[in-house]
Amino acid sequence: MKARILEILRTQGGSVSSEALRAVLGISAVAIGEHIQSLTEAGYAIRSTSDGYRLLHSPDIPFAWEFAARESRIFYYPEIASTMDVAKNLARRGCPDFTVVIAGRQQKGRGRLNRVWLSAPGGLYFTVVLRPALPILLSPRVGFAASLTLVRVLRKMFAIPAVLKWPNDILVDGRKVAGMLSEMEADADRVSFINIGLGINVNNDPAASEPTAASLKQILGRQIASVELLARFLDDFEARMQSAALDDVIDEWKRYTVTLKRHVRIVTHRAESEGLAVDIDANGALVLQLADGSRKKIIYGDCFHMGQR
Repeated sequence: MKARILEILRTQGGSVSSEALRAVLGISAVAIGEHIQSLTEAGYAIRSTSDGYRLLHSPDIPFAWEFAARESRIFYYPEIASTMDVAKNLARRGCPDFTVVIAGRQQKGRGRLNRVWLSAPGGLYFTVVLRPALPILLSPRVGFAASLTLVRVLRKMFAIPAVLKWPNDILVDGRKVAGMLSEMEADADRVSFINIGLGINVNNDPAASEPTAASLKQILGRQIASVELLARFLDDFEARMQSAALDDVIDEWKRYTVTLKRHVRIVTHRAESEGLAVDIDANGALVLQLADGSRKKIIYGDCFHMGQR
């Protein structure tokens, strides 16, 4: 009901009478007043006059009702330990495809190789629960589809030269603006669920803890509407996931990457490898050409660009 009230107030622009809201929504004036009060307490500036209600300002907070068509699948928390942990519990209990867990702040956010992902206020931190009809062998393509979608959204919305660093970091002018983590559980040879966690530096300042990172606000010089960004990403990502079996996602991903043709160092839990990044195979593994001319495939790890070669 909050979503419908906000839609009406935003569409009308001016004041909307209680009678008009009652006619459209089919609820009492008392119920409307209670919803208006609840929205006001959540940070919405709604003026109540003799003419009715007028929306003056909306907080940039991803409340579930801000995503009307998705409201039942959106879980927003001002602060939690980790969106990945909450999403995993929901997935194991059978939540539907494209359930989204969002946090204003994470206490124990994590990145690749169990590194800490600092989650300062102003960033956008969320995990999407996916249930693709894919064999396990093809499951890495889902993560590539997510990072590719985000790069394209950033380019379209903000006209910035966002690019991809293997396996799934997003850079603008060499500075990291987003990172991704994926976790999967399977049943026999089929995927049960894949959770894609994304951290995007939107209006926060990550430079103090990560000097090579930047936020969209710093790059663009203005405040960014994180709710609009998240809505666009979810719409585009869901459309991509429903359109095909992701057969072309790797080839498309390679058109946006700056990792290929660079000398790189890859760090995993067990080893480090250095070489020239010459290709990414059909399932996302990075192909390195080593110093002795041999080639090595690396499925996962942290990638450090060592310079052009």
